[in-house]
Amino acid sequence: MAMTNPLQFIQQVRAEVGKVVWPTRREVVLTTIMVFILAALTAVFFAIVDIIIRSGLQGVLGMFS
Repeated sequence: MAMTNPLQFIQQVRAEVGKVVWPTRREVVLTTIMVFILAALTAVFFAIVDIIIRSGLQGVLGMFS
């Protein structure tokens, strides 16, 4: 791998950062809200699955005790 001049490296980094399309504030807010909503829905789903599995196991274990 060829070594590049540190000054050239910094110029290349600045050129690449200039190509980045940054999200707008609205996009950031909407995606953040979506993440919280989906996290809450996932938590509810796994809580329901946990309750179902727990009650099923208690029913099965209750038959043997």
